[in-house]
Amino acid sequence: MTTCVFIQIRCRPGSTYRVAEAIALREIHSELYSTSGEYDLLMKMYIPEGEDVGKFINDHLLDIDGIERSLTTMTFKVF
Repeated sequence: MTTCVFIQIRCRPGSTYRVAEAIALREIHSELYSTSGEYDLLMKMYIPEGEDVGKFINDHLLDIDGIERSLTTMTFKVF
């Protein structure tokens, strides 16, 4: 079973569109939105079974130039 996480991404000024394009080209997201407020992008991602969540995000997302900060929210099955 995969793990669903939501990641809010803050980009360096002027780099949001480049960051979003880099994410889209990597095809690692389920959904990606531009947002207002403290963060610039909101991404829904499924972490493959058996992968460490933090390492997967670090290795596949956070090396994109222009990402300044991220906030990851883990999800859990409710029922």
